[in-house]
Amino acid sequence: MITEAEGIVLRQTKITGGRRMLVMLTDRYGKISAGTSQRERSRKRSDLAMRPFTHGRYELYKKGAYFNINSGEVVESYYDLGEDIDRYMHAGFCLELTDKILAENVPAPAVFHDLAGFLAAMNRRRKKFETLVVAYEIKVLRQLGYMPDLSSCVSCGSRKEPLYFSVESGGLLCRECLDKQAEEPEKRGKDVKDRLIYDIDFGIVNVVKFLERTPFAKLERLAMQEQLTTRIQAMMQAYIKYYFDIRAFRSESLQW
Repeated sequence: MITEAEGIVLRQTKITGGRRMLVMLTDRYGKISAGTSQRERSRKRSDLAMRPFTHGRYELYKKGAYFNINSGEVVESYYDLGEDIDRYMHAGFCLELTDKILAENVPAPAVFHDLAGFLAAMNRRRKKFETLVVAYEIKVLRQLGYMPDLSSCVSCGSRKEPLYFSVESGGLLCRECLDKQAEEPEKRGKDVKDRLIYDIDFGIVNVVKFLERTPFAKLERLAMQEQLTTRIQAMMQAYIKYYFDIRAFRSESLQW
């Protein structure tokens, strides 16, 4: 069957016979692996559409779960990302994140929309790239139904501060419930760092909720304080690794 889809190229690998395998996030089919005979170094517009970071429109041959790319047309290249290595690495982290947390052949149009918005905003940004990365992580968790509960203590419902973010519990814990957990046999004697517990307050909660609901077009010029970004990023990465069973990212060396 011949079909069409818009897609964003997440990564590519070389395979036998001079062919390449592209992993793409598409608007219709979700994340797919698709073979192509298009050349990597050609300057033809159809071949340029096969490069990572590219948002393109593709003609696909689909047979069951197998895809082959017949041709492609660039919608947006995002080539400017490569002009700044720091920006390029932060954008690359989000492509890797998307690749690792999405199952293949499961439609995810909302994630596709958010990734396109993220890349467009990042392409125009000149500093404080971490703000957009954190916003993308939060939006992806929301779209996949994995957003932690940040309304009140997940154990007793209290909103009394101090509050703590518990990765394992999937949201907030009050001090009393945190202390009760610490006395459980399997947790007794464990440091809060080993239990993936983070200090938090409703100021941080409000920032997370703002990033969750605000489109990238309105976040493009927003730059959070470095200390705040670092705290939220640590929480989100620990949460994502825990619930999606990810040991590490290739871009782990990024300094937040």
